Amino acid sequence: MTENQIAKTVVDAAYKVHLALGPGLLESVYEVILAHELRKRGLKVERQKSIPIKYDGMTFEEGFRADLVVEDKVICELKSVQQESRVFKKVVLTQLRLTGLRLGLLVNFGADRIGDGISGIVNGLPDESPQ
Repeated sequence: MTENQIAKTVVDAAYKVHLALGPGLLESVYEVILAHELRKRGLKVERQKSIPIKYDGMTFEEGFRADLVVEDKVICELKSVQQESRVFKKVVLTQLRLTGLRLGLLVNFGADRIGDGISGIVNGLPDESPQ
């Protein structure tokens, strides 16, 4: 699957989860439920995946934890807040750069409408449209 195909599946699953549970729960609840929903759809999902940081010729295992990594291709950063901060997208972009992955999704389950709470962040993803 391509990153864009994975993203479409994640968005659909997030919509289903938000429709069933609504906004207002803890991020950890949405994380476990979304991971379950994606696995039901046949995707490989890792929760709280530890990502090491390489700096000054050294590797530090205490880098950061990605909320979800889907198919080893897409990072999903989950939030459950009423108002998003601009820093959230910067965090996802930094995670993409550090991992070398090309697509991240910021999913805010705190939004009244889940479509308003999903943003895609790209790190060198090629255009997959037909030529």
